[in-house]
Amino acid sequence: MRLTVFASGSSGNCLLLSGGRTNILIDAGISTRRIAALLGECCLTLQDIGGVLITHEHSDHIYGLKTLVKRSTCPIYAPRTVASRLRGMLPELDERLEVIPVGEDFSIAALSVRAFHTPHDTPESVGYRVSCGGVFAIATDMGCVTDEVRENLRGADTVLIESNHDEEMLRFGPYPPMLKRRILSDHGHLSNENCAALARELAESGTRTIILGHLSRQNNTPSTAMRAAEAALAGTGTEIFCAPELGCLSLKVEEACLESS
Repeated sequence: MRLTVFASGSSGNCLLLSGGRTNILIDAGISTRRIAALLGECCLTLQDIGGVLITHEHSDHIYGLKTLVKRSTCPIYAPRTVASRLRGMLPELDERLEVIPVGEDFSIAALSVRAFHTPHDTPESVGYRVSCGGVFAIATDMGCVTDEVRENLRGADTVLIESNHDEEMLRFGPYPPMLKRRILSDHGHLSNENCAALARELAESGTRTIILGHLSRQNNTPSTAMRAAEAALAGTGTEIFCAPELGCLSLKVEEACLESS
């Protein structure tokens, strides 16, 4: 299985997973034009996409969906509450939406997929665990790490987890107090410190590659997030990368072998 991160951050989120002859996107939070261009760099087109998994309905995760469904025929997968909200926001998605179970495995051609809940400030938000030879899991947009999140990330070969903010940068930064409280809450976003602690747990459970994602442009930097995670992962042998806000990070999940950035 191959993972290519197209974007990860508050300005947009989208990644490509390819296993066997099956290609799926997780989220479509960037423009369809940009998705098509990035797919082209992977020798794929929009018509090669077998489905789009949606984590939740915030704009940085669905920005490109409206145009994407006009230019491709792929189904859109989402858990029940997310699907309901998507229908209200984008009625044109209705015939393309497929409601998926949470906590149960289902298949998209060669890929086995399981959704699990993440604690975020929306009625429903999920992460995904995808298997096809190797196992990839993603959990972003969560204010804390629940037992459900741990259970579904544990043992995955490659994991993308949120390292959204440095707490000091956030507390002393320009955001209004209400927004700071939201981000710091148990239904906000994960800090570098909490991400690093989770990364250590995952490394000890066998995860070989960890990718830091969904970094805040205002309240974090890649080097700050990497320092926290590297300190926690010292001596584990686990590889660590920072997902790009723009651009591509591509690797094989089975071998955790970085190919381009």
